[in-house]
Amino acid sequence: MKFKSRLQSSSAWIDMTPLVDVIFLLLIFFMVTSTILPLKSLLIENPTLEKDSAPLTTQLLLVMDAQHVIYLGSKKLIVDFSNLKEHLQDELIKLKTLNQHEPTIVLSVDRRVDYGLFLRLFALTQECCSKIRLVYQPETHK
Repeated sequence: MKFKSRLQSSSAWIDMTPLVDVIFLLLIFFMVTSTILPLKSLLIENPTLEKDSAPLTTQLLLVMDAQHVIYLGSKKLIVDFSNLKEHLQDELIKLKTLNQHEPTIVLSVDRRVDYGLFLRLFALTQECCSKIRLVYQPETHK
């Protein structure tokens, strides 16, 4: 039994499914491997002071923005307040083993954060490390 086919192959149609699959996979790859929130994109308004302080070499960055989101370390790991102490101690241990001396925690808190919440964050930071540096904007004289 022989069947005849009257359909002719056409090269005018291009199957876009493989292309869409590849682009979707590339998009996922770049989203996973990129840093999610660069520090420069965080809108933190630090208070101003007349003095400026010298930067320190071994630092662990701890940031709280106006929406009370806490970012820890250079990778800006988002940490819940209840788990902050454990994450902070882990990061401090990592830095101590790499640099052989106690690091300084650089605490950057948005000026719109409630003072009570700032004190809770500061007290928790003091429990983990004795060296704390507060970030502020130097006052500009006109």
